[in-house]
Order: sequence, then C-alpha cells, then structure tokens
Amino acid sequence: MKTMKVCTLAFASLLAVAASAKTVTMTRATLQDKIKGGWAGQTIGCAFGGPTEFKYNGKIIPDETKIVWDDTRVKHYYDTFPGLYDDIYMDLTFVEVFEKKGLDAPISEFAHAFANAKYPLWHANQSARYNILQGMESPASGHWKNNPHADDIDFQIEADYAGLMAPGMPQAAAHYSDAIGHMMCYGDGWYGGVYVATMYSLAFLSNDVNYIVTEALKSIPEQSTFYQCQADVIAGFKAGKDWKTLWHEMQKKWGTTDLCPDGVKAAFNIDAKINCAYVIMGLLYGGGDYTKTMEVSTRCGQDSDCNPSTAGGILGTMLGYSNIPDYWKNSLKSVEDIPFIYTDISLNKVYELGMKHALQVIAKNGGKVTAKAVKIKAQPIKTVRLEQSFEGMEFVRKIGLGNKGIDKVGAIKFNGCGIVIRGHLRTKDPNYVGEVEITIDGKKMPIVKLPGNNHARSNDLYWNFDLEDGDHVLTMKRLNPEDNVESNVYSYLTFKKKAK
Repeated sequence: MKTMKVCTLAFASLLAVAASAKTVTMTRATLQDKIKGGWAGQTIGCAFGGPTEFKYNGKIIPDETKIVWDDTRVKHYYDTFPGLYDDIYMDLTFVEVFEKKGLDAPISEFAHAFANAKYPLWHANQSARYNILQGMESPASGHWKNNPHADDIDFQIEADYAGLMAPGMPQAAAHYSDAIGHMMCYGDGWYGGVYVATMYSLAFLSNDVNYIVTEALKSIPEQSTFYQCQADVIAGFKAGKDWKTLWHEMQKKWGTTDLCPDGVKAAFNIDAKINCAYVIMGLLYGGGDYTKTMEVSTRCGQDSDCNPSTAGGILGTMLGYSNIPDYWKNSLKSVEDIPFIYTDISLNKVYELGMKHALQVIAKNGGKVTAKAVKIKAQPIKTVRLEQSFEGMEFVRKIGLGNKGIDKVGAIKFNGCGIVIRGHLRTKDPNYVGEVEITIDGKKMPIVKLPGNNHARSNDLYWNFDLEDGDHVLTMKRLNPEDNVESNVYSYLTFKKKAK
C-alpha cells in the first residue's frame, strides 16, 4: 500500500482566528466540508478494518498481513455485509430523532428508537435494549449494576454524531453525549463517547492532531481509569517510543483489565479504554497522514473496524472531505446515495442533516449563522463528572460450567458481593419468554425473564452486584421449560469488595 502524505497546512488559512479564541468564523462551505469528512471518514474506516475485526485479539496485526483496499471496498460491504457499518447506522438512529423531535428531544424518544430498531445489537447496547424492553428507563438501563457491559466500547463508536453537531463547542458535545451515552453505558464506557465527541468538536478548529488528542482528554476526570489509559498513550508518544513498543506496554498494563463478561480472562477485549487507546495511537502516530492513521489504528487489533472508523472520522473532520486522499475517498463514490441498512439515510443525506443540526447547535450556543459564513462561539473544555463502573469492587474469578442446562447446574457456591452468570436460551419460537427462578441463600430473587427472540434477548442469564460480601449459595430453576427450548450456562464470574 502506498503511503500518501496529506498537507493540512492549508486549513490554517480557512480559520479566521485561532482555535483558542472566543469566536471563530468559517465559511459555510468549510463547515460542510468538515462535516462530510467526518461521516465519510467513519465509513472508510469501517470498510478498511472490517476483514480483521476481532481476528487479532491481544496481538498486533503483522505487517506481512495485507489489508486490501481499492475503489470497490466500501460498496463490497454494502452488498455483502451491510451490518459492518453499525458504527454509522447506530449514529443515524440518534440523528433521525434529532431531526424529527428537535435538539431538546427527551431521552425516551432515543430509547424507544434504539430499543425497537430492527438492527442486531451486542454487549452494552443489547443489554440496554433488553433493559428498556423490560420496562427499565434510561439512565438505569446503562448503569453497571443493571448492565454488566457498561464499560464496553458501544457508546464510544456511536458518539460521532455529538461532536459533528457541535463544531468548536466541546461542552455542547458533552451535553449531547450525556443522556444518550448513559442509555447503554456508564463510567469508562461513557467516557469513551465523551472523549471521542470532544475530539471531533476540536477537529473543526485545529489542524494539529496532537493538540486535538491531548486537549480533548481534559474533558475526562483524571481519577478515572479511562483517563489514565489514554494518558499513558500520550506520554509514550511524547517520549518518542515507536507505536509497536508502546502497544506492548499498553497490552501489559491495560490489556487484561476488561470486565465485560465475555472478555474477562480472555484475549478478546471490547473495553472502551484499550480500544480508544488504539484510536489515539492511530491519530498520534499517523500525524495527519490518512494512510498511516488507518494502518496503525487497524493493526492494533481487537475491534479493528470500529477503531479506524473513529480515527478516520476525527481525521476526516480535521482535514475536510475535500482533503481526504482520493485513494481512500474514491471508494465512497458508488454508495453515497445508497441508504445504510436499517435506515433511510445515505451518506449524502447525513451530510445534509449533519450540516442542518450543526447550524442549529451553533445558533443555540450563542453563535451566528449567515448565508455564507458561521461565527462559532468557541467553548473551553469542562471536565465531566467522575463515575466508575464496579466501584468499590474487584473481579475474583471465572468458573467454567461446560455449557450445562440451567436445571443441571446445581447449587453455585461462591464468596463475594457480586456474580454474573453467562448463558443463553435458544428457540425458534420468537414469542417464547423463559422464566427462571433464582434463589440466593434461600431467598427468592425477582423472576428473570429471558426472551427467546434474539432481538430482545438478554446477554447474560443473571447478575447481582448488591450482595453482602461473604459466602453465598445460588440456585436456578426454569419455571416454564419447553422441549424445543435449549438452555446453556457457560460460566459465572464473581466479585468481591476492594480492600480499603
């Protein structure tokens, strides 16, 4: 693959004043170009990293493994695997609600649209969907006590909309990240989205990728593990370490901290903070070069389509659509009028809607919009509130159960204050809802409802983080078993109180 050098210096002349000033003036054409660059960049990143997604877990994609790119790549996945573009169509759910219900739409509108959308979901998103369909409201649906996947990457890959609708206004970007982000995530999972949205917001006003990455981190509390992880990347880059050396250091320190029930004690890692580390490694070591940014953010592995999608969107915003190299951009030409799957919105349509919403947010936040230009009242960054999932707790162990049926597991004896039981129900009957009675220390817990419908399913069979620290005995009993319904329990995870 040829490495293309992209000159970004021309962008400096497009801004009337420096990014640190109180008011920034740019032409409407420049604003539109940057919004287009953001959406286009995400799409390119998805298609480039799609073939390697979660195929390289806990390891770098080696240089000898060629990642194919040509003018047919984006269309290829539109035709053969349109679900690859979940980074985009998830954002579009929120964009559409803003369009139909306005900037001040209540969270219930987003929750309803999200939970009832036809697309499949996983991890924090699916757990939130399950919670919402079971009658739980946001933000409870994303809180770690109700959603063991709360620190996963989900909102991080969906927060692009918030930065793109708030050019130069990081406080507005954080505002539009808050209610929606807490619908499915909490703590580090939410911080991933806030940080990404802030980088997008700053990318409208700066052509210095180092500044964007470093300055945006001020939006995250320093006490959080998310901040500390990204700070390690920035420090390593500033120290002159090559990206592969730094990758190994990050893997050693952060690569095994994932508390997602699927990622604990596994090479697989969907935690927001380590995957965001790969995003900013791509941006920092890419240095504004689109090809280098795609290569590094993808070759870091793990969620290797979402990470270059985020990096490509931020860089695309900084450069603007017109300055994304043709080598990358040509692949978009055949799809820009084709709606993304599960939506009625194409790239050309979201370019239009993105511009419309950005102009509304600019005006709403003290800026001015004229026929040819916009004056943006640039905002300083404010640190959002501190919150951490699994606060006061630590993971103890993971016990495999060999895919036993629920009624064959027997008593689970454990010591701690929390437990997650991994498993599933499978049936061809979309209307079946399994009911499981859980007892802990002889006390019946609320009945667990497990929809057989994959759309409404629960990721995990049971979880409880509100137990007294100590010895416990848990039993499970199916209340409405049917012959055509298969149940499996894979494993359980236990947690205890952290020593003070």
